Amino acid sequence: MEHNAFFRIATLKICGNLKIEAAMRDCIGAINDHLPVDRMFLQIYEPSLGAMRTIAMATVEQGRLLDVLTPLPRAVRDRIHRNLHRFPEGAVIIDSPERNPVAREMLRFHGTDGWSVMRMTLSTEAGRLGAVVLTAEGADRYDGNHVELLGLLQQPFAIALANTLDHREVLMLRDRLADDNQYLRRELHKIAGDEIVGADFGLKSVMRMVRQVAPTESPVLLTGETGVGKDVVAQALHQASARCNGPFIAVNCGAIPETLLDSELFGHEKGAFTGALAQKRGRFERADQGTIFLDEIGEMPLTAQVRLLRVLQHREIERVGGAERIPVDIRIIAATNKNLEQMVKTGTFREDLWFRLNVFPIPIPPLKERSEDIPALVQHFVERKAHELKLGHTPVLAPGEIEKLITYTWPGNVRELENLIERAMILCRGEPLRFELRTADKLPGRISSTTPDEEALMSLDDVIERHIRRALERTDGQIHGEKGAGRLLGINPNTLRHRMRKLGILFNKAKRKENRN
Repeated sequence: MEHNAFFRIATLKICGNLKIEAAMRDCIGAINDHLPVDRMFLQIYEPSLGAMRTIAMATVEQGRLLDVLTPLPRAVRDRIHRNLHRFPEGAVIIDSPERNPVAREMLRFHGTDGWSVMRMTLSTEAGRLGAVVLTAEGADRYDGNHVELLGLLQQPFAIALANTLDHREVLMLRDRLADDNQYLRRELHKIAGDEIVGADFGLKSVMRMVRQVAPTESPVLLTGETGVGKDVVAQALHQASARCNGPFIAVNCGAIPETLLDSELFGHEKGAFTGALAQKRGRFERADQGTIFLDEIGEMPLTAQVRLLRVLQHREIERVGGAERIPVDIRIIAATNKNLEQMVKTGTFREDLWFRLNVFPIPIPPLKERSEDIPALVQHFVERKAHELKLGHTPVLAPGEIEKLITYTWPGNVRELENLIERAMILCRGEPLRFELRTADKLPGRISSTTPDEEALMSLDDVIERHIRRALERTDGQIHGEKGAGRLLGINPNTLRHRMRKLGILFNKAKRKENRN
């Protein structure tokens, strides 16, 4: 065959398949009439191991991926190291394999003693030394014409070797990432606790409902005040479901600006808007085969509610700026501290979406209604914070402190208890823990009647809190819009919400009215 035609046909076979073993098989079929070859091997030398690794092997019938190390005697390793950068370019015939230490070991290892051997050295840009080896049954099967033909294929085989090594590394990194992901998930589960504190007491009914609904694919709606632990219950739902090995993606709908919400949830295509420099996968895509937790679902704008409804109905999304419909296999858990039914009546939450989410509601009681859980929660948080603060020991409570905690009303629920314990452990180093509880006139929803002189002595946070509450009084609890508190105070509504959350000011208008009364 004319050399150009041979090169073109063989190169198409070598580079025409992403699977190197299949490419080698196809190559044998294309060149077998011009080069005697019964078996073809692709190999790479591993200097750190002193061994030859066979990556793939092919015959005319089949190709196989291998990961076989052939140990080489010390004398052979020393010879390779001495000649590492002096191996001959092109193909060579190994006339007497039994006298060539490398060929002898390789033929013996692969059970082809007495076969003819032709080897072509391959080097990659990364400096790796490899070879493609052709063997044919019987002696003296190769001649100078065969050497010339195989030498034409040095560059295609070198490219194939480099691509194969890169692909193997990508697969190893992928597997390592998956292992790390599983490990981190287990560690996070340990940190959060193998079981929910209070599962056998104040949250017994909640956990019974979790066990009932977890094996299903039904949406779940968690309701309850801020700080009761809706995120922890959502994690427990995910861990008890068949999706526990899949991702758990949490989204705080109230913390994402409305202009970025679509991009965060559904992703975007490159160039979809100014600043979209690359394609981005949204939270729904990342939750594929797992669970997505939509916290503060009541804060989601109506426009986003429409698109969420589509996801629930059709199990597919469209990225911002894209037209392709992307299927997603997800389970949705939503949570809110608002009365969604009342919001449906006022037109601030879609009725059809509420029906979709409200398949299995789980109300989570506030901490003040499950005071029997407080001793266990205190012990849990004290042990965890002692580890986080690197105290080296677990502090004890001063006499009478646990009774004080049990009788407190806990407007901030479990989150307030956790923060209270952490603050006490910082202040009471080496001493029994004592807690400073907020007095009634400083609880959310109550405005103390201070005189101007007294107000001058208030902390900055207290002054800001009072100012925000007065703005909310004037706007009847409205935050967004022309008549909202954000506009009145001259700040972004999302910034205002963040400040309110930090100061413990409830978002729920009904609760504010109740507190004022």
